[in-house]
Amino acid sequence: MTDTPCIICCAITGSLPRKEDNPAVPVTVSEQVESMHEAFEAGASICHAHVRNDDQTPTSDPDRFAALKEGLEKHCPGLIIQFSTGGRSGAGRERGGMLPLRPDMASLTVGSNNFPTRVYENSPDLVDWLASEMLEYGIKPEIEAFDLSHIHQAAKMAADGRLKGPLYIQFVMGVKNAMPADKPTFDFYIETVKRLAPDAQWCAAGIGPNQIVLNEWCVSMGGHARTGLEDNIRLDKTALAPSNAALVKRVTDLCEKYDRAVATAQQARQILGLAAA
Repeated sequence: MTDTPCIICCAITGSLPRKEDNPAVPVTVSEQVESMHEAFEAGASICHAHVRNDDQTPTSDPDRFAALKEGLEKHCPGLIIQFSTGGRSGAGRERGGMLPLRPDMASLTVGSNNFPTRVYENSPDLVDWLASEMLEYGIKPEIEAFDLSHIHQAAKMAADGRLKGPLYIQFVMGVKNAMPADKPTFDFYIETVKRLAPDAQWCAAGIGPNQIVLNEWCVSMGGHARTGLEDNIRLDKTALAPSNAALVKRVTDLCEKYDRAVATAQQARQILGLAAA
């Protein structure tokens, strides 16, 4: 067990459209701010954020990201704001159009992999460009590792200066056609991170019913945890939690079970090497 407090990241919205049976999913900026405020009060210190157009389609519109950032900074003082540069909300460099807003963090996937119905494409040129933008604007990447090779690539990019260390690596497990939620693989991921990037911090996201499984593995083994409706709904669109805050509460309960402190926003900033808010 570690003395390091557990950082809880809440992925509040994701990119799936809100359905009639998914009223808990916040879509508008005001809904997102309200939902994240509740999650922040419950113990989350990072907000992983997507935004959408009025018709609920995902977008990388910088103006919408700016409005969300302003609302979160006002209502969640000190919260670490992390923007998604994922492929569902745009193509090519459009995916990084919000980075000049200088969020604290941004997600970065350093390689391609299969998704349920498509290839999640992250070409070397695009990865290098996104990484260079994050360096320019002082943004800490969260490496989304969908595959073991992504951990190796992130370590290589840190070694040659394309990423600024220490790294923060998130294992994504349970995506259909990608890496399953497999405990021996999870253990090997941790071993690989410790070998290639011994100063890195790590966390994990489990998709659908695997969310609580990965939460417990992370809390019990000294890592950090990601939760939220984005990951909770992908495999089972009708089995939703009542709110993002309720999902954060599940993680804080696990922290109590395993005698882990829950990181405050300021503690999370110190652990991740981020500036004070």
